[in-house]
Amino acid sequence: MPEHGDPILLPPAELADATRRAEALIPTPYGTFRMLAYAGDAEDYTPHLALVHPDMDPDSEVIVRLHSECITGDLFGSKRCDCGEQLDRAMKVVAAAKGAVIYLRQEGRGIGIINKLKAYQLQDQGMDTIQANLHLGLEVDARHYGVAQGILQDLGIGKIQLLTNNPLKVDSFGDGPIEVMRRLPIVVDPGKENLRYLRTKAVDMGHWLK
Repeated sequence: MPEHGDPILLPPAELADATRRAEALIPTPYGTFRMLAYAGDAEDYTPHLALVHPDMDPDSEVIVRLHSECITGDLFGSKRCDCGEQLDRAMKVVAAAKGAVIYLRQEGRGIGIINKLKAYQLQDQGMDTIQANLHLGLEVDARHYGVAQGILQDLGIGKIQLLTNNPLKVDSFGDGPIEVMRRLPIVVDPGKENLRYLRTKAVDMGHWLK
């Protein structure tokens, strides 16, 4: 079993465990994207999503962002983390570069919104994000990225430039079917509300941050 924080590497047979279920053009403030929904169950109301520039060239080194769901940051603009700002930056980069954002439904580094709010309460009492998760008996980072590789394969993408500060995302590709040609940083300025959180990610989780 992987230790907390270790990437979960899935065997090739499990890479495509989400099936393309629906697709439509979605106009956004960043431009128009193809939005595709992927799920193992056609009735799943929380499918993984791919937002793909209509002019993406799958034979190029596609700029890709793997973004794990953060309801508090992405939807409500919470300042406790940098997720919403990272998504905003990624959408701008991907729109300009004709790339793709893979939006993975693994809230709170994979622990879900209920446990995430419990962890926030513990952080308000003095714990950092790692200590809070461990206190709740949870993994520090329970996300996995095998399904993202399956989605990229479905889109015909074989080589990517990965937009991330997280070394585990890079490592998760391992010797799989998608080749990471280079990593592109996605750094946003810290604020007073998330400075401790970002320091923990940089110092204790190895994220490439300023």
